[in-house]
Amino acid sequence: MRLPVRTRFGYALGSLSTGAFGTVPGLLLLPYLTDTLGVSASVAGLLVLLPKAWDVLFNPVAGRISDRTTGRLGPRRPYLIAGGIALAVTFAALFAGPDTGSATVDALYVAGVFLLCATAFAFFQVPYNALPAELTDDPAERTRLTAWRIAVLAVAILVCGAGAPAVRDAVGGIDGYRVMGVAVAVLIVVGAVGVFLGTARVPRARTLPSVSSWREVLAAIRDCRAFRWLLAAFVVQAAGIGVLLAGVDYLARVAIGDRSVQPLLFVAFVGPALLVMPAWQRVAARYGKRLGYVLATLVFAAGTLGLLGTRVLPVGAVIACAAVVGVGYAGIQVFPLAMLPDVISTEELRTGQVRAGLFAGVWTAGETLGLALGPALYGLVLALGGYVSSSAGEDVTQPAGAVTAVVLGIGLVPALFALAGLPLLRRTILEVRP
Repeated sequence: MRLPVRTRFGYALGSLSTGAFGTVPGLLLLPYLTDTLGVSASVAGLLVLLPKAWDVLFNPVAGRISDRTTGRLGPRRPYLIAGGIALAVTFAALFAGPDTGSATVDALYVAGVFLLCATAFAFFQVPYNALPAELTDDPAERTRLTAWRIAVLAVAILVCGAGAPAVRDAVGGIDGYRVMGVAVAVLIVVGAVGVFLGTARVPRARTLPSVSSWREVLAAIRDCRAFRWLLAAFVVQAAGIGVLLAGVDYLARVAIGDRSVQPLLFVAFVGPALLVMPAWQRVAARYGKRLGYVLATLVFAAGTLGLLGTRVLPVGAVIACAAVVGVGYAGIQVFPLAMLPDVISTEELRTGQVRAGLFAGVWTAGETLGLALGPALYGLVLALGGYVSSSAGEDVTQPAGAVTAVVLGIGLVPALFALAGLPLLRRTILEVRP
């Protein structure tokens, strides 16, 4: 049975919040640290990674809390609104530091507030990821629901990826980052309120017992081989996506030498997702989600490898490669997220226990870790290339090794991570055909 359009659209609006938080820190936090606060590239990469590594431990806890919550609003919706608003407040604070003039003090402030952001995001995204398994039992409808979600996610990434740097550059300096942080926080609030209201008529979760201890959590993950393989593939590829997002600003400024190209790269990267989503749905319906996932991975890898020619190709060709990346990116987002509810519901039927929040928590932890590893890895690549950090947004002439590192980091590394996910997509991964 098809879900009402109101429910589909309301659920999808939550991607405004997840897209904003998933895009902007990955895109601008590393440049903010290296080129505004004067933090070295290697240290900046660690500062981006460590607060999110906290989520690896905390997200499953948030899932268990959500699973065991009872009340008039159900187990998920209270956290959607409370977590979303907390995320918006802490995100605005992230880029509103005291500007003490000390790179160490300012960096510690960023790390501390980013930790609060990650905690708030866990309470929002874990229930958000758990909802599809409870909204419908129809695998085809889950694919449609996920496609709506990814379409709105593409809009969020497009708006934030192109708009956030534009706001930053229009205002300029550290004030530009502060204004940008507030603007993105508003978008996060819109997403949180939208999904809270849009899922007001969501049926209550089935009354099943939930796991109650860490031993049971680990046992649940161990016993579901399909979930382990699917999660592993998704996390490995999320790291590649994190590297790609971290490198866009550097690719425009350092390799191409034109800041104004950055919004064009993002439009090319995200725009195709809105156009090809129906095509990926048809692939899922005809050939299955797993095969579609493999094809999307190959397209993504081909596009990123094309970026290796940035220094010799015309700008238009580089943008075209980014568009190919976008086509693959749409698929490697929609297919695993559409397969996850199938895994959850089947495991709940097998065990007679609630698994939605638990698996969503572990899934979100893995995704967060993968996306956080991306900027850290990119920062390491920059450091190995001899990238020179600066303060107050000053442009510094980079050595040839740093320019090479910028290109290799965004072209080769994401492709390797994407392809590394393919051996993990075994046929043992559960797939319920629409």
